Amino acid sequence: MLYEPKWSKAKKRLKSFICAPLQTRIDFQVINYRNAHDQLGRAVITVDKVEKLSMCTITAEREEYYRESEIRRSLNNVEFDNVEFNREIQKQAHQQLEKEGIYAQYDFFTALERFFNSPIKESLESSDSLIKILSLLDRRVGKRTLRNMKDSILDEHELVRYFYELRCEAESIHILHLHNK
Repeated sequence: MLYEPKWSKAKKRLKSFICAPLQTRIDFQVINYRNAHDQLGRAVITVDKVEKLSMCTITAEREEYYRESEIRRSLNNVEFDNVEFNREIQKQAHQQLEKEGIYAQYDFFTALERFFNSPIKESLESSDSLIKILSLLDRRVGKRTLRNMKDSILDEHELVRYFYELRCEAESIHILHLHNK
């Protein structure tokens, strides 16, 4: 699934949401592999031209397969004929990957659409780390809101805490470093 409408338009729209102090520091790239069977590849968020989050479809799907196998082994159930059971196993595996910060390119596209179509307050409160990261970079999130998040952010994934810290630093909001929870 390639991004529709056009990635260039979506990227321009996404970049328009980035707060002023981070405008030149944050970038988003989508790299598609022409020879891949589904033509998907990676989505990348860079800070100062350094990859901070790479969402590779091949890596995510491989890891999801491993997680599904582990779940099946732990349940001692290798039945593949039960569609409902298979979906539940896949859902559990995908949730594990999200908790670990392992995403596919299509996860980024899904998060992007939800971000574009939700109020900023809802995006900030999302349980999806990708949506939360995008909202932390958003110019509509003010300093007071950022300050008020300092306690709740401790419960977030380390990637979310990294982007929160980056935004606070860019806005000259002094907080304790959160990387090592």
